[in-house]
Amino acid sequence: MIKQTKSTCCYCGVGCGVIIHSENDKIIDVKGDPQHPANFGRLCTKGSTLHLSAKLDNRLLYPEVRQSRHLPRTRATWDESLDLVVEKFATLIETHGPDSVAFYISGQLLTEDYYVFNKLAKGLIGTNNVDTNSRLCMSSAVAGYKLTLGADAPPACYEDIDHTDCLFIAGSNTAFAHPILYRRIEDAKEKNPNLKIVVVDPRQTDTAKAADLHLAILPGTDVALFNGMLHIMLWEGMLDNDFIDAHTNGFAELKETVREYTPKMVADICGIKEADIITAAKWFGKGPTLSMYCQGLNQSINGSDKNAALINLHLATGQIGKLGAGPFSLTGQPNAMGGREVGGMATLLSGHRDLANPVHRAEVASFWGIESISDIPGKSAVDMFKAVKDGSIKAIWIACTNPAQSMPDLNDVLEALDNAELVVVQDAFDNTETCQYADVLLPASTWGEKEGSVTNSERRITRVNPAVIPPAEARHDWAIVVDFAQRLEQRLAKNTALFPYTTTEQIFDEHRETTRGRDLDITGLSYTLLNEQGPQQWPFKNGDVTGKARLYADGVFQKPDGKAQFLNATYKGTADKTDARYPLHLLTGRLRDQWHGMSRTGNVAQLFNHAEEPVIHMSADDMMRRSIQNGDVVKVSNKRGSLVLPVQMSDEVKPSQTFIPMHWGSQFMHGLGVNALMPSAYDKVSKQPELKHTAIKLEKLELPWRMTVMRTIHNLDVLQKLKGYLSHFEYASCGLFGRETETHCGMLILRAAHTEAPDDQVIQDIDTLLGMTGDAPLLNYLDAKRGISKRILVETNLENKAEVTGVRLVGETLAAAWLKDVMGTGEFSPELRRWALAPLSAPPAGQRSRGKIVCNCLDVAENEIIDNIQLGADLLTLQNKLKCGTQCGSCVPELKQLVRIHAKH
Repeated sequence: MIKQTKSTCCYCGVGCGVIIHSENDKIIDVKGDPQHPANFGRLCTKGSTLHLSAKLDNRLLYPEVRQSRHLPRTRATWDESLDLVVEKFATLIETHGPDSVAFYISGQLLTEDYYVFNKLAKGLIGTNNVDTNSRLCMSSAVAGYKLTLGADAPPACYEDIDHTDCLFIAGSNTAFAHPILYRRIEDAKEKNPNLKIVVVDPRQTDTAKAADLHLAILPGTDVALFNGMLHIMLWEGMLDNDFIDAHTNGFAELKETVREYTPKMVADICGIKEADIITAAKWFGKGPTLSMYCQGLNQSINGSDKNAALINLHLATGQIGKLGAGPFSLTGQPNAMGGREVGGMATLLSGHRDLANPVHRAEVASFWGIESISDIPGKSAVDMFKAVKDGSIKAIWIACTNPAQSMPDLNDVLEALDNAELVVVQDAFDNTETCQYADVLLPASTWGEKEGSVTNSERRITRVNPAVIPPAEARHDWAIVVDFAQRLEQRLAKNTALFPYTTTEQIFDEHRETTRGRDLDITGLSYTLLNEQGPQQWPFKNGDVTGKARLYADGVFQKPDGKAQFLNATYKGTADKTDARYPLHLLTGRLRDQWHGMSRTGNVAQLFNHAEEPVIHMSADDMMRRSIQNGDVVKVSNKRGSLVLPVQMSDEVKPSQTFIPMHWGSQFMHGLGVNALMPSAYDKVSKQPELKHTAIKLEKLELPWRMTVMRTIHNLDVLQKLKGYLSHFEYASCGLFGRETETHCGMLILRAAHTEAPDDQVIQDIDTLLGMTGDAPLLNYLDAKRGISKRILVETNLENKAEVTGVRLVGETLAAAWLKDVMGTGEFSPELRRWALAPLSAPPAGQRSRGKIVCNCLDVAENEIIDNIQLGADLLTLQNKLKCGTQCGSCVPELKQLVRIHAKH
């Protein structure tokens, strides 16, 4: 019998509701929840394939431990594992003090998980060394809100998109990072053609291309732009002086600062036109204006200033607490907001309290029934791993995150993990880069198995219900922490009993009580209400019948005098500056169909089809000056590290700028990924590192030896084993392509390039791993003198038709692209068979490659779309005929671009 369970998506902070279909304790399908107010049934490419990632491949199923760093881990019982960790933690605490241990947790944990981790560290152990990967994505947004408005509380909501007249998107490729919100933006634009969309982004992203005005500022110049816009609003008389006088402080000082930010000065700093700055200021000032912003503002050494300078514009024009207006930070992770609510960071305490505030410390200590909370500041993410490296933190517990791929200056982080006396990793997956450093691995439940609650970007709390039970010996994150904490209480002889929980509801109820009287008061909520009435926004006080959609409508802010504070921010540059040695800007960001370090999306073949391999995007001008062609392999480097990867020409980046997506790490390429190049420098207030920008040099490499390997696979073990060969080549990447079927989970692909042919044994080992040895039904070609070897595996399918299930091209790979199409379509005609081993870059009989997949939901490729456009199809015709863009809609921005480029005028 098929069971339906309401839950949420586990990707971005939009917090989409999903309905999970399961049968025999296995997730078989997922649909958007039409009743959930965050998405009304819509899901993006990632969310709509969640069920495909819910498989046991790469799952961590049993605890594992190793007694020595030089020994392999072996399976252990939960008792053995936790007792080992308890003894080590207790000994370190007794010998070196509570600050010798630390916890690094995740915005993908549920609120209840977060709460017990925070209580374990700050309440039981007595250390504030508990931080989260939210430090890498949202801490500058938090700082911006608190500096200006007084509390970490986004004042706007998704509904404001439907009512705004100016949407100001800064530092966010919303079409890729928050696709469901972008669908809502598209709907709003269609209903209100007068809606002005302004996008501030150095790159011409899909979001920027669809804007009415794109401000392609130079990296890191956001504060100059915002101050320049305020300068124009000031002189044009567009400010709400009554609001400023009645509800704010600090405008006089800011006014003196922005007088200097003339349109000419700002245009020179930002590299954009004066007229465009004036237009943006007038549109914003007229309003109502809703600003939406994300990592482009946050991941910066000046992130707090950037956030506050944008909020200044709203305060100066009185555009806050009103329909269609307000500063709205978009959360990067599914529960980064919930983690902040329970104080799950080194600088926070439960209920939006500040660790540095002695009154707040006393309140929480009294609530927990402990003597006190330490006043010693905890280590935030970057400093935490520096302390692990220098030995002042000796044991670190990492849960549901992958710092060995996601932290900046990765070589330092890896050295830290190598240096730690104990690394505990609590995760659902065993294939992350961090797992290899674990002395103890603890298997956790994951999406579809967990229960608790999450809070999305608009302060909306959703009840998360489990569809299936965790596999094997995996446990819920909160349950692991509670078990450990109870054991540690006994070992430390503490008579506190701080962790009496047997259900998540008990934890939620305790967390709820910590919010009483606070700005996020949720004393009116319960699991029962959330299940019966659906997701609710906070504050939701006892006695309320609904939450509050917009904050500060009364002009009263969370400051001692009730007035908002203008922050007098000035423009400062990026941490890394380009110079003669490192002349190129390197920017990072998201892909449309991948998520973070790809531990989940990297298991789904079709999510690779839109972007198949790690590349560096460059402008045509920069490529021409360096005599670089599409596909040439280059070495990208700076003082922190280097990467080797192909070049892809792009119209998204300006000359002297490049772009590498953040997702690819050592699981999918030879190299650590782009974060190895990023500086560990961070914002002085938020402690958020500058993960968006660095300076690099680029060198074209001559790697004449090439190899492409493709194979249909039935489980992901083969892909995992293949990754072990990446280090044999100067350049190598591996991943998946195609689509999962009932009989296989897609096709794997390995691309490699090297200065010369590697040892023959490496190729033989790969052949053996993939089942492409001499006894298989192979088409063979060997030219030993020229170093060319080709093998094509042709097997008979269930319909008694020949299909290509494996390709291995060594020394010459011209046919790789069209043979990849052959594998994807399953068609292997006699004509194709005749030419399969020939050095042809295009298939015979006038056929051509399908091109990249644009619509992942329905497997519609670029060349088919272009052919129809050239026959006169517009977007609506494409949707009616090919059905592309009619499911999740993530490809609609790209479809519109293709229509603009290829339509006959």
